[in-house]
Amino acid sequence: MTTVDVHVVRVFTDPTGAFGNPLGIVDGRQVPLESRQALAAQLGYSETVFIDDPAAGVLQIFTPLAQMPFAGHPTVGAAWWLHSQGYEASVLRVPAGEIPVTRDGDLTSVRAHSTWGSTFTWHQLESAAEVLAASPRDYSAGHTYLWSWLNEPTGTIRSRMFAPAMGIEEDEATGSAATQLTAHLGRNLHVIQGAGSHLHTTLLEDGWTTAGGRVVPEPSRVVDLPPTHLLS
Repeated sequence: MTTVDVHVVRVFTDPTGAFGNPLGIVDGRQVPLESRQALAAQLGYSETVFIDDPAAGVLQIFTPLAQMPFAGHPTVGAAWWLHSQGYEASVLRVPAGEIPVTRDGDLTSVRAHSTWGSTFTWHQLESAAEVLAASPRDYSAGHTYLWSWLNEPTGTIRSRMFAPAMGIEEDEATGSAATQLTAHLGRNLHVIQGAGSHLHTTLLEDGWTTAGGRVVPEPSRVVDLPPTHLLS
């Protein structure tokens, strides 16, 4: 039996390093294209990143059920991890396009267009209490994003995202949704999502935004795969 190392980070933690969305990071040179979907499903994270060229920042993103041309927490997490491994990682390259990366203190941010990522059904609720009381079982189709203002003058919102059709009952932190909502509302946002993850966005021009946050490492995993899943 052959093994594959899976590095794990949590993306969009709060200032203390709590919460955040787990991300699996795999050396794509060890896993052929036709086996990546199965590995992502086996790992069970909302997204898994396969890094094909760490020096050039070339990567692919998979949910348990599908490949994504862009997603926020995988690109932020991959950028942070590559930097931690000694790579410059100033630009990532995903199917949606090139993604510039910036760092400011303990925040890692990526620049993306608001048309990238999934299509969401938006529900603005009256209060954070309503957002927190919602059940994923009541939202079974597509990508559903619930949000309410926590502090409108400061641009702080409370949110949750459900995508059971993609194999994700609830996503802890959704960077692409944050970029789209930033463009829609026309302002920078501080998003508190899920159990308590923190995302920070900046509105740029012509639909471009940044999404960023804190990243912390988790213990790595070693996964056994059948020989047919590995490159010879």
